[in-house]
Amino acid sequence: MSPVQVEFLILGSAQCSRGTGQLGGYFSNGALTGRCTPGRFGRPFGQAPVERVASAETRLRLARKRRDNLATHRSSVIQAAELTTAFWKAVAFAAGVGLSVLSYSVHAAASSGGDTVQGLYEALVSTMKNGRTLGPSGRFAQLQPAIRRSFDIAAMARLSVGPAWTALSENQRTQLTDSFGRYISAIYADRFDNYAGQKLEVTGEQPAPSGVLVKSQIIKASGEPIRVDYMMRRNGDHWLISDIYLDGAISEVATRRSEFAAILKTEGIDGLVAALNRKADPLTVSATRSF
Repeated sequence: MSPVQVEFLILGSAQCSRGTGQLGGYFSNGALTGRCTPGRFGRPFGQAPVERVASAETRLRLARKRRDNLATHRSSVIQAAELTTAFWKAVAFAAGVGLSVLSYSVHAAASSGGDTVQGLYEALVSTMKNGRTLGPSGRFAQLQPAIRRSFDIAAMARLSVGPAWTALSENQRTQLTDSFGRYISAIYADRFDNYAGQKLEVTGEQPAPSGVLVKSQIIKASGEPIRVDYMMRRNGDHWLISDIYLDGAISEVATRRSEFAAILKTEGIDGLVAALNRKADPLTVSATRSF
């Protein structure tokens, strides 16, 4: 019979002989039972005073009351534990949502126009600080990945060539785009050759008809600020530079178009590709030899 069905109490009883006690029980059918049993480990129970002897029924009622109180307490503890678990689950869910939002915000910020320019500036400063050690070819090799990662080379090449682009074959466009990317990298390797405390800072950005305009300034070692703005166009998940405005007015693409038009007129597309390569080829050869 299981413990739930029967409860037993060891009672010192005047009704049992010396050296025995009364074993009282309560079965699930409501019947009360009791019998005399030898004292535990052979030790006499002794003759208990009458006033200290309680009836089996009273003891059983007290035992059942304690059992019911214990069950009630256990239920309360379980409910409290369940509420606590539910609370922490809610906290964990809220934290997860918060982390998701934070993760999304960080990701969005990393692909903004301002961040693209900031990444370019960090690469430029790092190269400038090691400019003399790297030399022209080393600066070119270090900057070329950053340039291709930050600039929309294909769009800038197309805009710099102008109307003549439509007449080019696919192979000519690919060749010109690659040469233009190397040309831009060579220009930056030449311009940003050493570090003397210059600061390159992104100061803000604003919507523009063709994308986003990122504002920045380059503070020379003398403290003189130069305003440099970047026109950004979205390309998939990233913002890429499609034009640069010096002092907020002089377009890099417009300047290149004027230069390229003269070459295209006299030497054609092959002459333009050769002119672009002449700027980068010496740096590429030197970089290859240095490795």
